[in-house]
Amino acid sequence: MFKKIITTDNSKTTIIIRLIIGAVFFSEGIQKFLFPTIRGAGRFEKIGFPSPDFLGSFVGFFEILCGILLLVGLLTRLASIPLIIIMLVAFATTKAEVLADEGFWELLHGSRTDWAMLLGSIFLLITGGGNWSIDKILMRNGE
Repeated sequence: MFKKIITTDNSKTTIIIRLIIGAVFFSEGIQKFLFPTIRGAGRFEKIGFPSPDFLGSFVGFFEILCGILLLVGLLTRLASIPLIIIMLVAFATTKAEVLADEGFWELLHGSRTDWAMLLGSIFLLITGGGNWSIDKILMRNGE
């Protein structure tokens, strides 16, 4: 089971996607704690989530943890799963209203970063951490 989680391709360019996705999620997670009224609990309360204090910290924690894991390429596939879930929930809770009120093109414009983060996370789930990752080192040592 562990071997399936760390399995990765030999791509030397996957690190670019890993660093982008990891850095953005890491940064967003930290901001949920630094600016809770606009990025963390306050935002979750505005959206209408129950227990916004808990959820703001919960999501922030996973964004930081999974962001770090992606940055170093450790458990890349596993780390991408919570990030995909976070992005799907973000779409469902914040973008449906944009679609209904402002239309399809405004939805696409306003969610371009969200799409990039979702698709980048899906890419990492499929490919793994790439050639320059701790996953690749563990894979080599396990053979």
